[in-house]
Amino acid sequence: MPIAKINPQHAPDQAPQHALVIGGGIVGLSCAIALQRQGIATTLATRSRMRGTASWGNAGHIATEQVEPLASLATVRSMPGRLFCRGGALALPPRLIGAWLPFSLRLLRATAPATFARGKTALEAALALAMPAWRRLLDTAAAPDLLVEAGHFIVWETPASAARGRRHWSRAALGATTSWRDATAGEIAAIQAHVACPVAGAIRFAGSGQIADPDALADALETAFAALGGRYIDAGAQALRRRPDGTVAVDLDNGETHSADAVIVAAGAASAALLAPLGLRAPMIAERGYHIQADGSGWPADMPPVVFEDRSMIVTRFRSGLRAASFVEFGTLDAPADPRKWDRLEQHAKALGLPMHDPAPWMGARPTLPDYLPAIGKSPAANNLYYAFGHQHLGLTLGPLTGEAIAAIVARQPTPIDIAPFSLQRFGNP
Repeated sequence: MPIAKINPQHAPDQAPQHALVIGGGIVGLSCAIALQRQGIATTLATRSRMRGTASWGNAGHIATEQVEPLASLATVRSMPGRLFCRGGALALPPRLIGAWLPFSLRLLRATAPATFARGKTALEAALALAMPAWRRLLDTAAAPDLLVEAGHFIVWETPASAARGRRHWSRAALGATTSWRDATAGEIAAIQAHVACPVAGAIRFAGSGQIADPDALADALETAFAALGGRYIDAGAQALRRRPDGTVAVDLDNGETHSADAVIVAAGAASAALLAPLGLRAPMIAERGYHIQADGSGWPADMPPVVFEDRSMIVTRFRSGLRAASFVEFGTLDAPADPRKWDRLEQHAKALGLPMHDPAPWMGARPTLPDYLPAIGKSPAANNLYYAFGHQHLGLTLGPLTGEAIAAIVARQPTPIDIAPFSLQRFGNP
């Protein structure tokens, strides 16, 4: 089959003039918009605009406070108490042990103090720039109102859990742009007025934020990309194929094959499988999360996200409704959803007295690498191959900054952050 290639006169010593981005989630869209703004003609290949993915099914939280990688000794020590079978949010399905056991062993190795320290330094630098990158992206999309910079709350239901929680957050690194304080009596009263459980303690973060509505965000970014001159192909990638000239071409599921001066793999949890035939290792797991969403009438429209830490659940008020999200389920992309997770969320919502009647369920997979750092860079496996995936819980938070970094790499300009810690070379790749 002929390979469609735009700009065939491109010379190896010139900056790429045309890019093909694989994946239309928040990272892929951010890359496509940033590339188009650089003057690089960009095509975005995404099946059905990917509205069912983790990019749009998350809690909408811009988590600038999460500068410590989740691959830590503290996380490992807490795992037994966080298991789903003990009422927690961590699920290790026995039938999927072939997926999560090797990943867990790699995660354990990534908790080594030196590895953790390097990861923390890298995340701290990136998260310090996350909010400004969001402002720039939404200014480009003429939708600055979609970013709400009102912080978030963490709430505890018992004095004992409140004391433990405060100790944890008083010791946690938060980076230069995020801080917390005890919630005021008025703030606690405002939360208590809308929940049935006791509020024994609460803190409020500053420097974090939320997206006002995921569907509105997707619409705004897709529209912005098209307005900048970007082109869509309604298809997903089936395979990457190395060509004799040292570049890769992309076989799409609509039967077409495409190539470009720069091919960016930003396909979320499907990225590792695309890269594997090229000999690139990305030991990623599909870290599945669940949510329920309902109309939410009665929950304050201006309430920032509330983390009910005793229940490992975050509740976010969007324009389109009220969403309760939770769970870290190590599995695979094709495994069926576990209805018990939605049942647990509904039980929590009922116990809290949340206005969530007949909620709609959702499940999606976060792309997670064992050290809990994303993969961002250019691959020497092919002259035109770049990658941006593996953002775990920080895909929404770091999507715009990742897009700017990829556009800078492709355009051969300085990147806004040091991307060396995010290279796939850390997994033994050349």
